[in-house]
Amino acid sequence: MLVRIVRMTFRPETIPAFLENFETHKDSIRNFPGCRHLELWRDFSSENIFITYSHWESEDALNQYRDSELFKSVWSFTKALFAEKPHAFSSKKLQEVGK
Repeated sequence: MLVRIVRMTFRPETIPAFLENFETHKDSIRNFPGCRHLELWRDFSSENIFITYSHWESEDALNQYRDSELFKSVWSFTKALFAEKPHAFSSKKLQEVGK
């Protein structure tokens, strides 16, 4: 499994447009083949920073999404709203420690 984290900083006036676009497309992204989990987070102290947290079956599954028309449409809209360059990370989960 691949864990993908994307940290995005938006211009404050563009946040409503981002949230509306995410709401419109979240189910399509989550149901894209290979996507097992999707969350949207907001930074605790910076209201204009959002993070997507997703699980993918494999790097190939993520790349198929990134090559899709869905991603191209969502990303072209989203990147026009940024105040700073986004930061993306792909990782492998090694352990989950329970209580």
